[in-house]
Amino acid sequence: MMRTRKSQKPEGRGERHSAAWGKRLSMVLLLATGMAFGQRWNNPTASETGNRFSRIAPELSGLLAKAHQASAQGQTVKVIVQYKQVPSAAHYATMQGRGGRLQAKLHMIKSAAFTIPVNALAALEADPEIASVTIDHPLKGMDDYTDAAMNVSTAWTAGYNGTGVGVAVIDSGINDSHADLWDSTGSDSRVVYHQDFTGTGVYNAYGHLVYDLYGHGTHVAGIIGGNGSRSSGRYAGVAPNVNLIDLRVLDANGAGSDSMVIAAIQQAIALKNTYNIQVINLSLGRGISVGYAQDPLCQAVETAWNSGIVVVVAAGNFGRISVNGSNGYGTVAAPGNDPLVLTVGAMKSMGTYSRTDDQIASYSSKGPTTYDHVVKPDVVAPGNMVVSLESHASTLETEYPANDVAGNHTNHDYFTLSGTSMATPAVAGGVALLLQQNPSLTPDQIKARLMKTAYKTFPTSSTATDTTTGQTYTSYYDLFTVGAGYVDLGAALANTDLAPATVGSALSPTAVYNASTGTVTVSNGNSTIAPSSVVWGTSVVWGSSVVWGTNVAGSSVVWGTSVVWGSSITSGFSVVWGTSSGTSASSVVWGSSLLGANGAFADTDSEQ
Repeated sequence: MMRTRKSQKPEGRGERHSAAWGKRLSMVLLLATGMAFGQRWNNPTASETGNRFSRIAPELSGLLAKAHQASAQGQTVKVIVQYKQVPSAAHYATMQGRGGRLQAKLHMIKSAAFTIPVNALAALEADPEIASVTIDHPLKGMDDYTDAAMNVSTAWTAGYNGTGVGVAVIDSGINDSHADLWDSTGSDSRVVYHQDFTGTGVYNAYGHLVYDLYGHGTHVAGIIGGNGSRSSGRYAGVAPNVNLIDLRVLDANGAGSDSMVIAAIQQAIALKNTYNIQVINLSLGRGISVGYAQDPLCQAVETAWNSGIVVVVAAGNFGRISVNGSNGYGTVAAPGNDPLVLTVGAMKSMGTYSRTDDQIASYSSKGPTTYDHVVKPDVVAPGNMVVSLESHASTLETEYPANDVAGNHTNHDYFTLSGTSMATPAVAGGVALLLQQNPSLTPDQIKARLMKTAYKTFPTSSTATDTTTGQTYTSYYDLFTVGAGYVDLGAALANTDLAPATVGSALSPTAVYNASTGTVTVSNGNSTIAPSSVVWGTSVVWGSSVVWGTNVAGSSVVWGTSVVWGSSITSGFSVVWGTSSGTSASSVVWGSSLLGANGAFADTDSEQ
């Protein structure tokens, strides 16, 4: 459903939350998905391209077996089918003849989403027109201190506030009835476009039209571009005059799917010139079932990046998961695992305006990524106990009234949430400021500049204790935890260095484990990057400057002394690196282990 620009609207219920959860929430997941970190799906080799078995993802193997046995009568499954060419009417007719129901056309990645009978999987497996079949995964969306920590005041003093830049918020919707999302005259909404991809209701219990029934998307939008109208500027977002494009993919319970997100990304690209969309914010995600090259969700964000849109993605809130003592490493979620996009982890402001005492949030997901071992996150930003916009009577506000924060008008003007979902829009707003300053910057140049200029002074480690469970978590400040550092917008705006404009010039590198030496290095392509060289090789015009600063310790070991699982023979190390030569093929299968780990997630308000 498409809605055009609106003026003031009556306040209603709505909004939703996801990767970041508030003070009283019992878990702090970036997403909850029917499958978490799963089996590897190898790239087909040249000799395998004709092999029908390579078309069906391993996650569907159980259902495929039922299809071959014709024992799945009446069962259906939601899938994304990638074709070898953009699907035509003939392809849709064939799928309909197999009992499939079209859910969404995803031509951007030569795909379509269907609900199909499980027994039809056998026919899809044998179809030479099909490149791959994956599950259409369910997913969820994973202030004053924020602005101070990121040095936003420097940007505002220089006159940058996001004017003219469009940011697409792919989330649970945006309730632009909140005065903080109006223009300076208080008469027009800066949410210039609404579209729903969930197919669910947009009216609350009182019969009011509401764009965000959950409460997460509006909170995210406020961090990006709220103007602080109802708090005398105290809770202003990073880019308080930016235009927002609302693409709703999460329903009133905070749930959505791959195909909804892909369709929304596709629409953002289509609307790019109409609304000057230069940034996409994805404060959501899911577990990783295949490498990024085979993942339709990752292919979609890459297409947006290739079109000139900076895609900012939450790293995930799985940092407390410790499988066999792995201490949360290897838990970055999709599509934050894609090496093109800008992936964000979460810091804690510690209740002060100075960033010198800030600490990493223990729940913030750590790299390297499952299967591919991409070095993530790229940067970190404030994400813990962030105050932003509330939609009164939304699902979150109703369930967690203690998270209400009073503004100038009512006790329901603002709301507190925590997680990488909140850190991500802080960075997205910062990207808008950089693009207002220099609209010609490419996504790779933006990413490289934010990483190079990031604040890089951290302690060796810090601890956080969950006040509910009493469990203590220790975090180490290596590049798999904090990336290139803490975003500093003042430094980024002052910097004039340019990475090459080409796509991939700021590709996140890959971590490589050398079993014979027991060391881990970062590599771009086939060349290993020494600690004294530029992260992206000789193509970056920064001379001898090191993007990672002092985060790379020792002569070749990426994390120096912060490896908490000890030697490579321990089970914790194997969870991340496997037991072979350290290539991505050796990643340990997580399967359903993450699904039973909810007890590891604690109340985020305990991280003061």
